[in-house]
Amino acid sequence: MQRTRRHVLSLAATLLGAACLPAQAAGFPDKPVKVAVGFAAGGGADIIARLVGTQMGAQTGQSFVVDNKPGATGTIAATFVAKAPADGYTLFLGSQSTMLVAPAIYPKLQFDPIKDFTPVSMLVSMPMILAVHPSVPAKNMQELIALARKGGLSYASAGAGGPQHVAGELFKTGLGLDITHVPYKGEAPALTDAIGGQVPVLFSNVPAVSQYIQSGKLRAIAVTSLKRHPAFPDVPTIAESAKLADFEVLTWYGLFAPAGTPADVVKKLESEAIAALKSKELSGKVTEQGFTIVGSTSAQFSDLMKAQVPRMARLIQAAHIRAD
Repeated sequence: MQRTRRHVLSLAATLLGAACLPAQAAGFPDKPVKVAVGFAAGGGADIIARLVGTQMGAQTGQSFVVDNKPGATGTIAATFVAKAPADGYTLFLGSQSTMLVAPAIYPKLQFDPIKDFTPVSMLVSMPMILAVHPSVPAKNMQELIALARKGGLSYASAGAGGPQHVAGELFKTGLGLDITHVPYKGEAPALTDAIGGQVPVLFSNVPAVSQYIQSGKLRAIAVTSLKRHPAFPDVPTIAESAKLADFEVLTWYGLFAPAGTPADVVKKLESEAIAALKSKELSGKVTEQGFTIVGSTSAQFSDLMKAQVPRMARLIQAAHIRAD
């Protein structure tokens, strides 16, 4: 009798606990989820948002709809999500440029990368490639440096304050070069002008630029990671080819929810994102695009953000990098 009574009480407590769970967490998601991307369609952020969103949609039975809101280094989209309802149905595909660099160069942002967001999962990371138009008379780093010292060169990036801009400015200052920065509203328009020869030099993420290097429309000079990229084993790193020890600038993409999103909803999004990245349907496509799969937990991503926001601010200040 006593055992039966304890069983009944335990069952009642379980049912009461379930009743106290947020309704949205119990059946989340039960409608489409919007994923805001701060850059134009066709760039690295857009590619990963659509790949991961499609797989998460297949797993949950609900659509994850990409909403491109380009401009201001992704801060337009970030501001939109920071002010959205904290229910898990509006997410932000954040990047290093928006969440780490922008706060260091834009003094009047309408969001705080730590206080206004809950990190869900860092999805992927990747290096960038320093590439040139085939008309540029430089086939390697030393020839490019010699050409730059003559003056008149310019380089394109996906936007002022983005990781490509950071890489370009650190490259310039490290070698004492005078190269003009030409910012665009996303990787796609930057690539268009670089392929057309309007801007001779380009810093771009591997996934966005790889097909144009393989087709000969652009020539790869170096990668911004400390190790050579497996997709381009013959392309040296900037650290080795330019003799800039420890030069490394990576970019990453991760999912963020508005601050205050219920923990159970964040956990659900985290688990679905990690499962999507590990799935056979997606993992091969991600690596083929040049991404390295990360798939962090929310806690791991949160710890990284708390450490990296002040670190990037110190780096930006030391390199005198400003928004154009």
